[in-house]
Amino acid sequence: MSVAFVPERLRGTAEVNQDTLQRLLEENDQLIRCIVEYQNKGRATDCVQYQHILHRNLIYLATIADATPPRTQKPVD
Repeated sequence: MSVAFVPERLRGTAEVNQDTLQRLLEENDQLIRCIVEYQNKGRATDCVQYQHILHRNLIYLATIADATPPRTQKPVD
């Protein structure tokens, strides 16, 4: 199950940290590899479930990125 999947009762309570983001990126890598493998075998319909999970993960990452305040950098002297 995707690390981005959180039951309704727990939504908003999950802590987002570097480990969670790294696991999600690694999961996305595996999903993409699986999708490509199925497509190369001519089994495009079998990869639809993985595409949905990948889409959900990408939306989750985009939501986190949008909600994260931009970092302010110190001016270089």
